[in-house]
Amino acid sequence: MRLRFFLLNIVGLVAAVSGLPRSVAAEQLSDIPPWLLLHVGPGEGQIAPVVLRRARALHRQKLRRGAARNPCYFAMDATRPAGVGRRFYVICEAEQTFRAISAAHGNGRNLDRIPDFSNGTLCAKNFSNAMHSRLTTGGPYVTAEIRTSFKGYYRASGGQLVPLMRPFVQFEGEGDTANARPRAIGGHPAVIVSPVCRMKAPRNPYADNEGYVPYGKLLNYSAGRSFGCTSWTPSESAGIFALLRGRPTTLYIYPESADIVAVARAVKAGRSPARAGVYWDASCLREIGAPNFWPRETLEPILVKHRKASRRPPPEPLPLCKGL
Repeated sequence: MRLRFFLLNIVGLVAAVSGLPRSVAAEQLSDIPPWLLLHVGPGEGQIAPVVLRRARALHRQKLRRGAARNPCYFAMDATRPAGVGRRFYVICEAEQTFRAISAAHGNGRNLDRIPDFSNGTLCAKNFSNAMHSRLTTGGPYVTAEIRTSFKGYYRASGGQLVPLMRPFVQFEGEGDTANARPRAIGGHPAVIVSPVCRMKAPRNPYADNEGYVPYGKLLNYSAGRSFGCTSWTPSESAGIFALLRGRPTTLYIYPESADIVAVARAVKAGRSPARAGVYWDASCLREIGAPNFWPRETLEPILVKHRKASRRPPPEPLPLCKGL
């Protein structure tokens, strides 16, 4: 009796948020196990029904085809607030675990003589799959190889010099996300070394041809934006990479281009997205007004032309470090 009452409440909540009839909402949630339904909804740390439904369908499809071998899968709701908001989901149905964590979004760019397609720190208004756009693209992905790269040295709290070795998991996409590899779209910890000088280290395996390595400050941008990749806090990243090693899985990022266009049309017509049968986080929609999708066919030629017109001489080398 309690379970039935709980399920009816969930169905009513989903119907109210999505604008769908209760019968349709009940049908969409019919195959979701009760423990997972506890995490469905518009609240902090919860997942929207459409995001969960598509993420589950993608994972099942890729498991059947052998493209995924991991019982856990990922989802991300890029319409929700970044940084402090928990909008990246790690779901392991066999273990009945659900974890919601923070994740950054593509910051876009604001260039001279080109329409502004930059994003605020909190909410994303612009999305694209264009090269050099630094924007997020929603849709299906499968995790591929993990690479670790040296980003420079920094001084830890204890005073010792530490190299930042940052792991990166490459995403493979399809459809709008098919160019994820040439765009170098993947996931990594939201940390980087901001170099301030060149440190002499002739026998260091990461030294350049002149025997120098970059040295700088360790920057954590977990509460901000990325260049289009999915980035997590260093502590959360450790668990994600442990889960992924040797076991590729799926990531579904919402919204796709069709969702963005549908929401923009609803806003332009003076209708709420929910009443139009599409989803967008209400708090971010109030902030951005309406979202934009910039197709690569439209934006990419503009960016290529801009790059050619604004070529600058290579930057001067960093100064040598002193007193380290």
